[in-house]
Amino acid sequence: MGSQRSMHLLLLLSVFVIATCGLIYELVAGTLASYLLGDSVTQFSTIIGAYLFSMGIGAFFSRFFTKNLLSWFIQLEILVGLIGGISACLLFLLFDHVASFRIVLYLLVGLTGILVGLEIPLLMNILKNRMEFQDMVSQVFTFDYIGALLASIIFPLVLVPQLGLMKTSFFFGILNTAVALIVLFRFRKEVAWAGYLTVKAIVVTALLVAGFIFSDRMMDFAEAAAFNEQIIYSKSSSYQRVVLTRYKEDIRLYLNGNLQFSSRDEYRYHEALVHPAMMHHPDPRRVLILGGGDGLAAREVLRYPHIDSITLVDLDPAVTELFTGNAMLANMNDSSLHSPRLGVVNTDAFQWLRDPRQPYDVVIIDFPDPSGYSVGKLYTNTFYHLLQRVLTDESVVVIQCTSPFVAPKSFWCIDQTLRHTGFQTLPYHCYVPSFGEWGYIMASPVAPADKGNVLPGGLKSFSRESFAQMRHFPPDMQAHDLPVNKLNNQALVHLFEKEWAGWQ
Repeated sequence: MGSQRSMHLLLLLSVFVIATCGLIYELVAGTLASYLLGDSVTQFSTIIGAYLFSMGIGAFFSRFFTKNLLSWFIQLEILVGLIGGISACLLFLLFDHVASFRIVLYLLVGLTGILVGLEIPLLMNILKNRMEFQDMVSQVFTFDYIGALLASIIFPLVLVPQLGLMKTSFFFGILNTAVALIVLFRFRKEVAWAGYLTVKAIVVTALLVAGFIFSDRMMDFAEAAAFNEQIIYSKSSSYQRVVLTRYKEDIRLYLNGNLQFSSRDEYRYHEALVHPAMMHHPDPRRVLILGGGDGLAAREVLRYPHIDSITLVDLDPAVTELFTGNAMLANMNDSSLHSPRLGVVNTDAFQWLRDPRQPYDVVIIDFPDPSGYSVGKLYTNTFYHLLQRVLTDESVVVIQCTSPFVAPKSFWCIDQTLRHTGFQTLPYHCYVPSFGEWGYIMASPVAPADKGNVLPGGLKSFSRESFAQMRHFPPDMQAHDLPVNKLNNQALVHLFEKEWAGWQ
């Protein structure tokens, strides 16, 4: 009786591991796809749909497994461990080397889903002659749902920031093969092909363990091939993949594969971002920076000695800590993040603006481009209404707004959204060699006007004379009759993806 009970418990624990591992593979694929392809909502939605559909296919075909059920279950566990375990590694390595990356992505998701879909019905068939049907169903689904809950909690809080996607994938592949080995040895007398399955499980486990040990090297290799530059720092935070590269004297920051700045010309971008807004406020004292965790915009603001305080709100502490603690990067931003006049808040800017705040004279918004809905919400009329809570009539806002040459509809959609929210706007652009023509929009409750403030010394690119030219937009950088970007339509994200797709 005790042996029977321990067998039931072992098989039910297998259900728990299967559910946990299966959801982890799904989350790894969705996260990796959002890193590499952008638009997290679309990637997660399609991957979840494909995975669940594939599980249904697997459940359908489980009816054809009528003999040697325990052996087939062990075989499936080994296959799930192998395919799920190596999936992240394969996808990272193949991304820049296959023409149809999405085919590879959905093939792996589909295979994993079919195999996981086969496992639960097989387990239920194994248990049906050993347990009461009602108890079996309730216990199987209880362990299944608990495993799914655990996976959804530990994935963003522990696994991604501590292990990264590749190690997480290998680790849970090892868990699958460990279940196969444990069941194999526990029920060895009931298992057909026991010797073959033992060798197979051990070989696959060894392969996954080697992958786990060397995953950092493989990740470096994959990123080096993708960026074609020396990787000097890489880390997966809870929010994004952070990579720093070096080519000769040029340092570049990439977030989820998207270039954020090049040290050779970032001054052109940041001078154009900060100084026009400072010129258009009569006496800027309190400054709010949303985004800009690299401290480069803050460096430009701190050129003004009369600034009393700067509040920098950036979602990812991994970025602000990197640009605070690394001597080379701190030298790049003139140690702006160490300034006693600056306070860093690591939180979501959308949520932060919901709480009552003292008004700011100048607000500098340096968010990533709206390549997905999670960032697109920061360009909506809802966000700009929240922004108005921290402004006075004299306050000046400036927003980086992607390239008006590559994506003119996206650029003017942001302008249209600001105007619809009640702002008066002043669009402008400048040339940044790493990016090409880049656009900004200055906005204020009243029409922005130059207040005649003295610009700080030491500027390399920006001047009052150059700003007059930056406000001119030729016909190929203009667009009209554009929608307002709202939370419930995210029109900007669709425009952005369509326009940039033609240039990538």
